[in-house]
Amino acid sequence: MPHRKASKEVAQPWTPSEEQMALWPEISGNEINGLGEPEQRRPTPIYWHDPSATPHGPLQRWMGARSASNTELLGLVLENAGLQDQPQAPVEPTAAAARTPEQWSEALRDVARGAGAELVGIVDMDPQWVFEGYAVAHAKVVMIGVAMDYDPLNTAPEPEASAEVMKQYNRGLRVALEVADWLRSQGEEAEGHSGPQAGPINLIPAALAAGFGELGKHGSIINDELGARFRLACVLTSVPARVDAPRQFGADGFCENCRLCTAACPVDAIHDEKQLVRGVEKWYVDFDRCLPFFNEHQGCAACLPICPWSRPGVAPRLAQKLGRRL
Repeated sequence: MPHRKASKEVAQPWTPSEEQMALWPEISGNEINGLGEPEQRRPTPIYWHDPSATPHGPLQRWMGARSASNTELLGLVLENAGLQDQPQAPVEPTAAAARTPEQWSEALRDVARGAGAELVGIVDMDPQWVFEGYAVAHAKVVMIGVAMDYDPLNTAPEPEASAEVMKQYNRGLRVALEVADWLRSQGEEAEGHSGPQAGPINLIPAALAAGFGELGKHGSIINDELGARFRLACVLTSVPARVDAPRQFGADGFCENCRLCTAACPVDAIHDEKQLVRGVEKWYVDFDRCLPFFNEHQGCAACLPICPWSRPGVAPRLAQKLGRRL
């Protein structure tokens, strides 16, 4: 797998370790993800789910064991596990005062922003987002986005960037749990989820439907304020809140003509053309190329800071300029 940089320096080839590749399953991760499939279907658990139940589970455990040598990252992983294990607040038996859908929406945004969210969106649950083997009874998804600090992220794939990613996963989880607890205090069932451990639904399509932005060539969402410099969390509930809608401001067309993340990817996992994935033509990152490098570096994210949208202050200006052309 060739190693390419965004600079003009001559890149050196990168080869995954034999120790890691000895654990690689026979089935391709791209096949599990549905690359090339013409029909729509629910996503299949592949990574960040129960490692005992997925073909790539041994690789997930191998990566986790290597992460233990990074004391800062290990501390953040343990913090995340502690947050995941926190008991939820009880659902109050007395329902709160009636609210209109608009009032529910504004209340949810206020609580989430007060807890630290930079982005908040609400959308109706789509069964196509639910991973195979999971069931979700809730009718709504409250999407949450938390910003990452550009400077540490810009060191990717160094450990400092991985730590920043994990810090924001933890912050997103704290926000989601606070929103869920508030809903439960209002007499509503709710549960919060955040990465890196995958919950019952695929968060990216839900965030796109909630108006967080457009999918970028690097496989992450581009937002018109934060670029690709944020992480996702969610709250599953059924409150009758007013929902948001997808938004377009020109990021997709921009990606068609930009090759910065393609060139910056250390393992050529980012393609210049969209591909068919579970019946949808979209930008797709090659799982089989990305994962070995990701595992050996306990994270990567090299494609995110190189994205022009991610540089502080750039996204609003780009969105305004491109939006005039739509």
